[in-house]
Amino acid sequence: MSTAAPPVRKPMPSALTFDLHGKCSTTKARASTLKLPHGSVPLPIFMPVATQASLKGLTYDQLRETGCMLCLNNTYHLGLKPGQEVLDAVGGAHKFQGWDRNLLTDSGGFQMVSLLKLATVTEEGVRFLSPHDGSPMLLTPEHSISLQNSIGSDIIMQLDDVIATTSPDHARIKEAMDRSVRWLDRCIDAHKYPERQNLFCIIQGGLDLELRRQCCEEMVARDTPGIAIGGLSGGEAKDEFCKVVDTCTGLLPENKPRYVMGVGYPEDIVVAVALGADMFDCVWPTRTARFGNAIVDAGTLNLRHHKYASDFTPIEENCECVCCRSTEKGGLGVTKAYIHHVTAKETVGAHLLTMHNVHYMLNLMKDIRQAILEDRYPAFLRQFFFNIHAGDKTKYPEWAIGALRGVGMDLLSD
Repeated sequence: MSTAAPPVRKPMPSALTFDLHGKCSTTKARASTLKLPHGSVPLPIFMPVATQASLKGLTYDQLRETGCMLCLNNTYHLGLKPGQEVLDAVGGAHKFQGWDRNLLTDSGGFQMVSLLKLATVTEEGVRFLSPHDGSPMLLTPEHSISLQNSIGSDIIMQLDDVIATTSPDHARIKEAMDRSVRWLDRCIDAHKYPERQNLFCIIQGGLDLELRRQCCEEMVARDTPGIAIGGLSGGEAKDEFCKVVDTCTGLLPENKPRYVMGVGYPEDIVVAVALGADMFDCVWPTRTARFGNAIVDAGTLNLRHHKYASDFTPIEENCECVCCRSTEKGGLGVTKAYIHHVTAKETVGAHLLTMHNVHYMLNLMKDIRQAILEDRYPAFLRQFFFNIHAGDKTKYPEWAIGALRGVGMDLLSD
């Protein structure tokens, strides 16, 4: 590798504690608690994404009601607007947005892929053209960390060199992996507040498992408080995604949280948990709500469909979210028919479905955690796939069957 040995430095202070409570006796799934400066977070966890210091469709009081203890802001977007000067003046993003629980900030590296036409990557950093006004912005590892120090997030991410996993340019993927290690060293040196903000490294290497192994070795040697697996959820085949997650978790220390970035479909999450991952995030649950889709045990329901026009049942039977709960139980008693009526016409439709979808995802993680603690995660997985595919095992995805078989679980057995 072209990366240098990790610089000799004092052990990095940590503003978190990680308590492992239980492990599945069959798979690699684990249940733990992550204690952060703004409260304890039960793991495994799904983190809703509030990109620009706002979760589309929810107030923060409503987000608190779901039990959410950790959500995301985006460094790139907050660096553009409101900007670092405003964040410094107000005292950080917690105060700016009125959120008294934990925040995680992405470094801005993902925008190298999502805004590729606006970005140029060099060893110095990433030069962007602002999507707002076209003005230039240079995001270096040092500037990314400085912005995140101003944001004040409880977990901050290193700036990494992100390449789409579907890229055929192996040399560029290796260059990005090596550069991500070098940039981590610069991030560590630039980090002002390690005693109150936790810097996570990000493992890169595309779909090349040997590169991923090399990167794991380099990143683990830097001894950051937490570790992320990056560069996935970019269109790669699901079986390739699973191989990367499984390979990386097998090389990571047990006493640190493992974050698979950008993963948010329920099927992906339950399998990735079995592969040893702890933390997930994605805009999908909130974005799909804005298109009239509800996440339920059977998959997703498109409530814009005319068949729901006179369906007066809750979005999901037995769901305890404020939308589905009856008025007698202190809920809103929202029906599919009402959502169908407003979803294409009124913003309240998206608002109500966002409340439901975020609750669903967080409740799914609670159920996953409980199943692990009670050492019945394989049974949970079988019931989950039974529900989502209506009991038809011929529809179970081959990638999930293969990935779970690799960690000792036969999804098709009774």
